[in-house]
Amino acid sequence: QVQLVESGGGLVQPGGSLRLSCAASGSIFSIGAMRWYRQAPGKQRELVAVITRGGSTNYVDSVKGRFTISRDNAKNTMYLQMNSLKPEDTAVYYCNADQALMAYWGKGTLVTVSS
Repeated sequence: QVQLVESGGGLVQPGGSLRLSCAASGSIFSIGAMRWYRQAPGKQRELVAVITRGGSTNYVDSVKGRFTISRDNAKNTMYLQMNSLKPEDTAVYYCNADQALMAYWGKGTLVTVSS
């Protein structure tokens, strides 16, 4: 079993920045790809960014150039640096990780972008 805990959400003005963290614990050996998803009110959950264990990354078009995903395998932690935030980035952000053919999810952290 892997436990994932997100942190770093909050209220920020448009144009501001936040850094989300996802800490993994439990049976954390050989965690593979990790992802950030988000779900805005009334919308389906969408994949925001993914990072492989080796560090390869990919992003949804709407966040390219503004968000950066990274991970520290020694600390079992993944990050999402979010810059130039827009109101449409408002959502609950979820951490997801693959391990031993299983997918694990955190409970989410709320990001609100509003003036």
